Amino acid sequence: SGLFVVGPESASAHPGPVCYRKGGPLAITDANLCLGRILPEYFPKIFGPSENEPLDKEGSIKAFEALTSEINDFDKSKVMTKEEVAMGYIAVANEAMCRPIRALTQGKGYDTSRHALACFGGAGGQHACAIARALGMSTVIVHKYAGILSAFGMALADVVHEEQVPAALKYSEESQAEISKTVKDLEDKCRIKLKSQGFTDSQIKLEPFLHMRYQGTDCALMCSGAKGKGFMEEFLDRYKTEFGFVLQNRD
Repeated sequence: SGLFVVGPESASAHPGPVCYRKGGPLAITDANLCLGRILPEYFPKIFGPSENEPLDKEGSIKAFEALTSEINDFDKSKVMTKEEVAMGYIAVANEAMCRPIRALTQGKGYDTSRHALACFGGAGGQHACAIARALGMSTVIVHKYAGILSAFGMALADVVHEEQVPAALKYSEESQAEISKTVKDLEDKCRIKLKSQGFTDSQIKLEPFLHMRYQGTDCALMCSGAKGKGFMEEFLDRYKTEFGFVLQNRD
C-alpha cells in the first residue's frame, strides 16, 4: 500500500539495528543515526561480531539509500530523499508511542496538556519533545537516571501476585456476603503465594478490585476497594470521569 510501518517488533539488542553491525534490520535507531541525531563518537566501541567496533553510520545511510530508492520506484508521484524517509519513519514511531498515552489519558477523561511527560530510556530524549508537542504538553521531565530507569525500576519494583475469578452478580446489599467471601478466598490465595516466596504478613498488602459495569452495557471498569471509598462510589466516580455522565435508575 505504500504506507510506512514501524514495529511492533523490535530489532532488540541482538542482532539490533543495521548500525550494530550484526546483520539486523533497519530500525528507528538507524533513522536517528542517519539524521545526525545520534553521534557515534559518543558511543563506546562495542558493536560488530567481535564487539569492538563503533556504530556503523555508513551502513545505516546505505540501507536508507536502498530503501529510499525502493520507495521512489513504488510511488513516482513524489521523489523523497533518504532524510525525508528517515524522518517519515520517526514520525510514524512517534505517533505509535502517542496512541497508548492518549488511551490512558484522553481516553479516560484526563487532559494531557495539564500534565508533564516523563522521558526515560536511552533513546527517550530523541522523541520526547515531538511526542509532547503532539499531545499538547509543554513540560518534559528528564531524570538523571532516565537511561537506566527501566532496569532501576525492575530492581525496586514490588512483587505482585494476582488472583481472579469470574462473577455475574448484581451489586446490592443481598450480594455483599458472597462478594466478601469471594474476595476473602482470593486474598488467602494471594497471601499463600507470596509467603511461599519468603514474604511475611507485615510485608504483604492486599488490594481488592471488582470489574463493574452498568446492566446492559459492555464497558467494565476495574474499581478498587482500598482507596477509602466503596466499590460503588469508586465506580460512579470513574464512570463520570471517563464518560462525563452516570446512568440514572440503572443497576
